[in-house]
Amino acid sequence: MERYAAVIRLRPEKEAEYRRLHADAWPGVLAALKRAHIGNYSIFLRDGLLFSYLEYGGTDYAADTAAIAEDPVTRDWWALTDPCQQPLESAAEGEWWAPAEEVFHLD
Repeated sequence: MERYAAVIRLRPEKEAEYRRLHADAWPGVLAALKRAHIGNYSIFLRDGLLFSYLEYGGTDYAADTAAIAEDPVTRDWWALTDPCQQPLESAAEGEWWAPAEEVFHLD
């Protein structure tokens, strides 16, 4: 199992909308994540920062996440959620959620 974490800023004026969307996440989006071998996926919010954590159980993370990005239902979902988010200033060119480095883990 591989663990991934990432961070992005939540636009303050979009917090209620973002919370509403995730309170009733679309079944098609959840299915696309599961098809991509992603589980134990959480998004946390603190002081305007969204922190995501997920576990990946497949063998080709790049291919599986590319398949998610091609999924039409997920693309429609992102059309609603992306305007709620703002990449960090430290994000690389073209990067949306900025990867976070794991510095400690306890099983």
